[in-house]
Amino acid sequence: MQEITYRSASFYDDLASESGPHVHMVMIATKPDIIKQVPLFKELKKRGHTVILAHTGQHYDENLSGGMLKEFGVEPDLNLNVRGGMDQIVSQIIGRLGYVIGELKERGKIVIPYAHGDTTTAMAASNAGFCHAFASVHVEAGIRTLTPDYEGLGLGLGSGSGLDDVERWRNVLMKRDSWKRGSQEPFPEQFNTRCSECATGIHLAPVELDREFMLSEGFNDDRIFVVGNSVVDATLEAKENSKNSSIFEKYPQLAGGNFVRFCIHRRENCISKKRFMAIFDALKSFIEEGKNVLLINMNQTKRAFASFGLEEEVARLDREHNNFVFSEVWPLYTDVIAAMNKASVCATDSGSMQEEMNVLGVPCVTLRFGSDRSESIMNGGNLIAPPIDSGVIKNIIEFAWDNDDMRKVPKIYGENVSAKCVDAVESVLNAGGEVFRDEGERLKMVN
Repeated sequence: MQEITYRSASFYDDLASESGPHVHMVMIATKPDIIKQVPLFKELKKRGHTVILAHTGQHYDENLSGGMLKEFGVEPDLNLNVRGGMDQIVSQIIGRLGYVIGELKERGKIVIPYAHGDTTTAMAASNAGFCHAFASVHVEAGIRTLTPDYEGLGLGLGSGSGLDDVERWRNVLMKRDSWKRGSQEPFPEQFNTRCSECATGIHLAPVELDREFMLSEGFNDDRIFVVGNSVVDATLEAKENSKNSSIFEKYPQLAGGNFVRFCIHRRENCISKKRFMAIFDALKSFIEEGKNVLLINMNQTKRAFASFGLEEEVARLDREHNNFVFSEVWPLYTDVIAAMNKASVCATDSGSMQEEMNVLGVPCVTLRFGSDRSESIMNGGNLIAPPIDSGVIKNIIEFAWDNDDMRKVPKIYGENVSAKCVDAVESVLNAGGEVFRDEGERLKMVN
């Protein structure tokens, strides 16, 4: 396929000449993929496995991909160069990756795709592999959204709803029976992770709660491994390297901490004017009160500012308030972690940032109705702030601001996670199994 570019002109011949049947194919596409998958890629490489890094090309500019790949010292072995709308990207990944996998299969190789989390790439890449009877290793498997049972708990969503007492709200959220399943948000991530699971042969779950979800859906216990989250490896390395960051020279108002970092990019929040304005009005209130605010301007954020006529207002706030840091996405993960580690609280609709805040011990406020990292909320370091009322959002963020109890909660995402992930894969292969499981093997009717 002409659309695919390769690091080497002899890509297929080089892999065909490798001893052993397996080709471990680590998929990346977006910044979270790079952060969480590159540690696994390096671990596989360190152990001598035949491993390639495959980029779909979804995040292709310097800020979203190029700078971080250079920072991590890796270069993709192939790039699918996908472009277009979501439907086009999905079809291109399946078609182009399917071609690559098919070529390797013809050369006698068993391809093991490593798909991450709830991304479009995870869904499409798993599909591409499964079409050739190659099941995936699903890194960050089993993440499912739980939503507080607002109705059952007698809670509304606005001021006077019962969410004004944030200490009580936190205690409610820390109880497992306060939560319900069934949400389709975030979109399309909850669709993606469920689809990926069906084409997965080895499920690498971050926490026991994720294993619980997968068991309830009928997946085999002996192929589910609770290993932690590989973001830990990347975050701790970046934290160690943060002493070399120059980000505080660029933004000296962040050097002393005492700021809130906002990140608003979930599709649900950015296409709903009511949701987006509730978050924006809380953010604006902090700025006008003189609190230090960092806002990262992501693609979906930009679209929301344009859709809701806020571009001039954001420019005015940036122009008139030195306590407001309004920035494009930073290309280096070390800079991101250096700043987040200084934050008093992170207000986000991201999934990965809920994990990173636990690793760093920084209070988190999740700007959603529910969370696919609800374990971090039950653990006490994260709070739900439903995006419906700016006063409620502001009140919850103020409660979390440098909250000692939230800072001191246990770390729940493990350590040396990449090594544990590879240990799990090797345990299956060394026992004579394959990632794509023979039914006789599953039923224990064959040796």
